[in-house]
Amino acid sequence: MANVLINAPKTARKGETIEVKALILHPMETGFRPGTNGTMIPRNIIQDFIATWNGIEIFRMRMSPAIAANPYVSFFTVASESGTIRFRWSGDNDFSAEGSVTVAVT
Repeated sequence: MANVLINAPKTARKGETIEVKALILHPMETGFRPGTNGTMIPRNIIQDFIATWNGIEIFRMRMSPAIAANPYVSFFTVASESGTIRFRWSGDNDFSAEGSVTVAVT
């Protein structure tokens, strides 16, 4: 399982726009770079990132080999109800990682 760092406010007012930040530790190898022994390092990238709030998709991102290692994603969303924001990363070699954060809306 990859290390995931998530930053979102713990509380928000209803209708408030909040910023959500997520970082995942991942090498993001393109498959085009030679290793120290001269052979190509196999491709290993995260392909999809999806964020849902109480099961409703609020953000989706398709990644490419051009994305740097340890991809950082930041996006804004409107706080409509209290609940859990879940994050899911998936990619090559059956890679999958998840994280979540709870936001209380008043």
